[in-house]
Amino acid sequence: MRYLLPNNVFGVGISRAALSRTRTIRVPIVKLRMMKNREDEEEGHGIQNKVGANPRGVDRLQQVLHSASDADDGWDKCWKQGLIPWDLGRPTPLLKRLHETGSLPRGTALLPGCGTGYDVVAIACPERYVVGIDISDSAIEKAVELSSSQPNSSYFTFLKADFFTWHPTHLFDLIFDYTFFCAIEPDLRSRWAEKIRDILKPDGELITLMFPVAIFFLYFHIFFFFDK
Repeated sequence: MRYLLPNNVFGVGISRAALSRTRTIRVPIVKLRMMKNREDEEEGHGIQNKVGANPRGVDRLQQVLHSASDADDGWDKCWKQGLIPWDLGRPTPLLKRLHETGSLPRGTALLPGCGTGYDVVAIACPERYVVGIDISDSAIEKAVELSSSQPNSSYFTFLKADFFTWHPTHLFDLIFDYTFFCAIEPDLRSRWAEKIRDILKPDGELITLMFPVAIFFLYFHIFFFFDK
């Protein structure tokens, strides 16, 4: 397990082997290790300002999701109406840095809830084929539109799919989860863990980014409930 903590973002990498060994994984009192990088710092502030400065937008997003007939409909409406405060408009700085420093696994990678796909494009290369999936047709259409002319377009693909019912034809070396786990209903978290376990290679790596609840110390618990 590894911790990647850029300013206001908490990252955890968890191997599939660890998931299969333990039903409950607890990470108590993790001291934040600041990664002083101006790009990350500015991006972190940008996220905070974007959401904090537009509380009505966030309220509206919640209203749309709660009034939708199902998840597909709700998230697609959010994309169509531009209610996407989580979208940075660029790759996640930490993921980009990991790619540039050669810290990410090679092989195949999955990004669930990929949205406009900036992260998918950012880490796709000859050594790594990346699959981005999203439940929203509008998000996938936008991702394809923005990325189709990229020079590395042969190393990634976008699919409209429901993470929980989707059945990939192969296992992944890397799964990167950012703004996906936090967006699902709490009663789906155990299914999320089971799905991750099922589609990640035995020696694969899961990396998630989550916001901490304290500046210097973080009490963070991840509960995985698997079938006995």
